[in-house]
Amino acid sequence: MKKKAKKIIGVLTGVRAEYGLLKPVMEQIVKSKNLRLATLVTGCHLDKNSGYTIKDIINDGFKVDAKIPMYGNSGPADLRIPLSLSRGLSGITKALKKIKPDFLLLLGDRGEALMGAIAAAYLNIPIAHIHGGDQCAGADIDDNLRHAITKLAHIHFPATKKSAQRIASLGEEGWRIHTVGAPGLDSILNRKLPSRAKVANLLNLDLNKPIILLLQHAVSSETEKAEKQMEETMRAIIELNFQTVIIYPNTDPGNLAIVKIIEKYKNNPFLRAKKSLPHDIFLGLMKIADVMVGNSSSAIVEAPSFKLPVVNIGIRQADRERSNNIIDVNHDSKEIKKAILKAVYDNKFKLKVKRGKSPYGDGKSAERIIDVLSKIKVDEKLLRKKFISRS
Repeated sequence: MKKKAKKIIGVLTGVRAEYGLLKPVMEQIVKSKNLRLATLVTGCHLDKNSGYTIKDIINDGFKVDAKIPMYGNSGPADLRIPLSLSRGLSGITKALKKIKPDFLLLLGDRGEALMGAIAAAYLNIPIAHIHGGDQCAGADIDDNLRHAITKLAHIHFPATKKSAQRIASLGEEGWRIHTVGAPGLDSILNRKLPSRAKVANLLNLDLNKPIILLLQHAVSSETEKAEKQMEETMRAIIELNFQTVIIYPNTDPGNLAIVKIIEKYKNNPFLRAKKSLPHDIFLGLMKIADVMVGNSSSAIVEAPSFKLPVVNIGIRQADRERSNNIIDVNHDSKEIKKAILKAVYDNKFKLKVKRGKSPYGDGKSAERIIDVLSKIKVDEKLLRKKFISRS
């Protein structure tokens, strides 16, 4: 009897944080008897200013099947992203045509993922989408991109029941929606992370003193305020004089203004500025930090599993499902400083965080995703989408 060919699952990744969430799924694809992994790398992974993080993917043992350059530094700042995305669409289309995957697996709300969805849709390649249905009202372009990918996708892997309901409200058929949890928790709950001592030694941190992890991105609707917003955050950090690891922002519009402020302060002896960190080291840092500061989605989704207090600044994560580890503040140095002190020293708040429960799952997301992808049949029913009215 002829051996059944494995389904090829193309996985597109364009940024370090997204890769960290995809990594457990990629590992399960490699282990699967029914699936074969094809990795398409684009976006910030190939940008030296963002740490050239394709090296982390390779160091993790994954074969890179396609490298698709996108970003350049030429041209007006306001045109950089859309022009880069058009370049990415062309490259992704050519890569998919060559690889011919049975599915293209995408995650989240990045422009790179939308370009992958557009390319796959025109090539009649089924699309599976992780973290659809999330709501993040403060980052308006992100929600728009995420929901656009949802309408192009054929299979949905939302992290929570509420996200699944939002996908259904967009007219998606119920059988396409599989609530699996957040795959980012798989690494936290199942993987042996680097030891506290190893992370501290690598980043030159004193475990006997407070540690801040700072990760702040520009907000798409407030790019003109990005520099001032980061300045307010850094004023609070400088006044506190706590050892702080700062991770550079992603490449969204406004990022250079944030980088400018990081460069201004980075030589302070208690600051450790990093363009990027390997995902396991980043998770290890979350494990030893006393507080996470900024507006990263990892503070909302992953931090509760570490019982890590978070000072969430501004509107970027507004309306996102969350645990009780969050202190919301405005872009005001006094508010930020006060919130950090509460997170570090308020034992009542810390106990509440310790008892909190994450709404994002149990660390078995990748297993569920692989089970669906292994069993689902690629046929006309899958490819022909219908709009279901629920009014």
